[in-house]
Amino acid sequence: MVDISQFSLEGKVALVTGGSRGMGEATAIAFAKAGADVAVTSRRLPALEVVADKVRKEGRKALAVETHIGRIDQLQPLVDKVVAEFGKLDILVNNAGTNFFSPAIDMDEKSWDSVMNLDLKGLFFLSQAAARVMREQGGGNIINISSVSGYRVQVPTGHYSIAKAGVIMATKVMALEWAEYNIRVNCIAPGAIETRLYDSIFSLLPEEEAKVRKQEAANRIPMKYVGEPKDIANAVLFLASEASSYVTGQSFAVDGGSLLR
Repeated sequence: MVDISQFSLEGKVALVTGGSRGMGEATAIAFAKAGADVAVTSRRLPALEVVADKVRKEGRKALAVETHIGRIDQLQPLVDKVVAEFGKLDILVNNAGTNFFSPAIDMDEKSWDSVMNLDLKGLFFLSQAAARVMREQGGGNIINISSVSGYRVQVPTGHYSIAKAGVIMATKVMALEWAEYNIRVNCIAPGAIETRLYDSIFSLLPEEEAKVRKQEAANRIPMKYVGEPKDIANAVLFLASEASSYVTGQSFAVDGGSLLR
């Protein structure tokens, strides 16, 4: 018989980056429903406070911290604030990320750095800061959010594909090095998910054309629809819980089968 209690996060403390909307918000709420106290961070404090209030309505403690994950000097203070508030840090979800069109042949250093600093460099060094806390506690859990673009080249957003491929490898590196500290590290690679970032792909098109193009994109997915933030949150919950206790260093595509094409 399946022990449903393995999915509980009762007594755990989680930090979710990019937590003000979309997949980050859905993950924070899922964690709260599973029993965790949750800290959320992004660059927009008012939106974070809305999410924090939703966590509290689930009967859990919440903390909203304004942070730019792409700025290394803000990462250790973020971890320190979470530990000061809750006394520990059990789970880190590296969800913050950005993307925009920039053909590789025309890309400048600023465009490259803006994606790399947030999507890969910040992810790595925040994980490092969290892992040092987890090591002292006797263990922890890190879940990175990559993308199907880390497996399949997407243009004209090549810098995003490179960064997300780096997240998949960073996951493996962390998992191998930190297993001795009882820190598990895994990765989710979302496909098309109904978020502001996904909608931005179609934002420059006239409204009716955007609807048609978006439906065409959905039809190319084997399951014939675009996923929702909760689809990612549910997968993250599995990786954050004891139900996945023997899983580390793995990357899971949650994409409706799009990589099968």
